[in-house]
Amino acid sequence: MRNLFAVAVLTGIYSFLMASVMLVLDAPDVALTEASVGAGVGTVLLLGTLYLTKTDEARPIHSVALPLFVAVGTAAILIFGVTGTPPFGAADTPVQLAGPDYINRSLPETGIVNVVSSVLASYRGFDTLGETVVIFTAGIAILMLLKRATPPGAGRKD
Repeated sequence: MRNLFAVAVLTGIYSFLMASVMLVLDAPDVALTEASVGAGVGTVLLLGTLYLTKTDEARPIHSVALPLFVAVGTAAILIFGVTGTPPFGAADTPVQLAGPDYINRSLPETGIVNVVSSVLASYRGFDTLGETVVIFTAGIAILMLLKRATPPGAGRKD
């Protein structure tokens, strides 16, 4: 159990360091998201899970064949998928062509000077809304997990 606690703490520290790196790289929006979700919510979820789970573990009684088959099959599919991708950093890939278009059109179309903010707020507004919904849902899940039922008769005494 101590090792799992150390892993939870180190995961939070790593997320905080990554948020610091993103801040140094002038990406405060990514740093804020990483700090709140990674270092904040993620660490709280891990520590809450450790608190709510039992410390004893039953030995599983199953064969290793099925998990091994699934792992090898997944690896084969991933390797097959990677072979069809363009070379890393190639200038003619679709992802390289979209960046200059966003840079050239963001100020006239949105009126927002910061290109990152204009892309997140205007072009990827539904994606940002989805991320906000995920963070909200995680917060509600934490509140539901940590809610304690009061025992009968332990209510307020007047």
